[in-house]
Amino acid sequence: MTKFFLLLSAAAIASPAYAQDIPDPDAPEIVVTATRAAQPLSEIGQAVTVIDRAEIERRQTTIVSDLLATTPGVTVTRNGTVGALTSVRIRGAEADQTLVVIDGVRVNDPSSTGGGFNFGNLLSSSVERIEILRGPNSVPWGSQAIGGVVNIITAAPTEGVQARANAEYGYADSVFASAGVSGKSGPVSGSLTGGYLRTDGISSAASGTERDGYRQYGATGRVGVEFAPGIGLDLRGYFADSRVDIDDGFDPKTYVVADSPAYATTQELYGYAGLYANFADGRFNNRVAFTIADINRDNYSQPGGDVTFLGRGRSERYEYQGDFRPLDQVRVVAGVERENSRFNDGVTFAHTGITSVYGQLIVKPLDVLTVTGGVRNDDHDDFGSHTTFGANAALALRTGTTVRASYGEGFKAPTLYQLFSDYGNRGLDPETARNFDVGVEQAFLGNRGRVGVTYFNRRTRNQIDFRDCSPTELTTPSSICANRPFGVYDNVARAEADGVEFTLALRPVDALKLTANYSYIDTENRSIGDNFGNDLARRPRHTASVDADYGFAFGLSVGGTVTMVGDSFDEASNTTRLDGYALAGVRAELPIGERFAVYGRVDNLTDSRYETIAGYGNYGRAAYGGVRLRLK
Repeated sequence: MTKFFLLLSAAAIASPAYAQDIPDPDAPEIVVTATRAAQPLSEIGQAVTVIDRAEIERRQTTIVSDLLATTPGVTVTRNGTVGALTSVRIRGAEADQTLVVIDGVRVNDPSSTGGGFNFGNLLSSSVERIEILRGPNSVPWGSQAIGGVVNIITAAPTEGVQARANAEYGYADSVFASAGVSGKSGPVSGSLTGGYLRTDGISSAASGTERDGYRQYGATGRVGVEFAPGIGLDLRGYFADSRVDIDDGFDPKTYVVADSPAYATTQELYGYAGLYANFADGRFNNRVAFTIADINRDNYSQPGGDVTFLGRGRSERYEYQGDFRPLDQVRVVAGVERENSRFNDGVTFAHTGITSVYGQLIVKPLDVLTVTGGVRNDDHDDFGSHTTFGANAALALRTGTTVRASYGEGFKAPTLYQLFSDYGNRGLDPETARNFDVGVEQAFLGNRGRVGVTYFNRRTRNQIDFRDCSPTELTTPSSICANRPFGVYDNVARAEADGVEFTLALRPVDALKLTANYSYIDTENRSIGDNFGNDLARRPRHTASVDADYGFAFGLSVGGTVTMVGDSFDEASNTTRLDGYALAGVRAELPIGERFAVYGRVDNLTDSRYETIAGYGNYGRAAYGGVRLRLK
């Protein structure tokens, strides 16, 4: 602990890291993730972090998960090279319990074992904004929002024509390029963004020597048509085609991950089609939509070799949402949804569905106080009905003090794989969680500084895990393990997490921006058995990030990021320790005229060697340089 805090202090003095702008009281931050309706951040009692396009470009970030790793309460693990399986855990929850939304489409993969989302293929090319909500939030979002929500929003068209592009080259023969154009004229608007990344990568196996490369090309687009004032059509689409070399071999002597010629491909297609009708000067807003998420995954033993894994996941959702303001102080957000999902692993084909209804009441009894309460019912085709509740309050005093408190419940239906695969169990109950948190934020230095602290407590019940079956269970006809020699999924796990999140944003002069955060997350396995009382796997107790940028009068900007992660364990038995590490990066950007800029960065400046998953390597020191173009 002493060493960790000394390192944190030294990093804060040297070149601090994570960035979230200090709120402008004259232009309040608007978020949509808390209630699925636009609200000022000052009216939300839940913990939400916002990362915008300016932050993404300032940080020169290619992979979205690299940004998430520097936000409070979030930890990230990756199986080696860029593009490999990447998991995001929020406040100690499982990675599969993070709901991911891209432009209104829930994109968690129905064909994955736990219904999770692979962040390895999510690039920053078209991302305009990221909202990270920490804690269960199933009332507006439904199943899977049990740990938190990561909401990805791409660029919306604005008046006139705008265009931007960038290209960079760097370590491991990496090439990253993206370009986008958007515009609006009268009732018609549209945008299109494309991106490409290719790299030789690193060996995913920490002991390996063969580089594992990655390639992705993709595009996003939007089209809007306003038929009459407040009435229109909204179309959105996302496509990505990815290929990554994977090390799935094992050294026969050490049983650790080893080089192999295997590779994996993924095709992702997400779509949104919606009609909106806003009446009474915005007091009664309506939206109906159809969304689709289609994910195809294939693993190959080698180029030209056999398919070793096949996954086909698809979900379709029909939804209506109404947003009604009968009074200035009262707002009702409610909706009804139907989701159909299916998966195919080459052996088993299965499908299921959920019908949901939810309602939220937002009340402002005082100008400085906002109280929100909600309830949701999900009726699953295979295991019946489940109801969740949530409530939060935000008190934004004129002294610059904001007090927030929230209670949220999470609900996650068993996945199709957990229900219907060869290891499935149709008697599973849904996973549930409850979380409460309370926090306070204080502005100072004439709103040039802001400091905050949040305490949270979460409990997870009926967590679904894979378990081996004993010889006795295998031969007991009434047991779910009967004739299951390789094991079965069951509601066997319980988990707890308590923690504290600290944040700091400081802008003492216009040229200098400094932010920092620290999270302490104490997780505990509460499942009866040998692992009772152990830390949850791959959940470090201590994480911190500090960030600073300085802009010179002649246009040059320089900055740095330091991220620190404490020790953790690789597995539930807590026998393999993953040592903590610190990563430092520096960057600079220089404008050339009004439209061009050149930039460069060095990641992992000290060439730190570390693992987030035992046996898998990570990048050492790496340098990149590029050029940026913007037309307005």
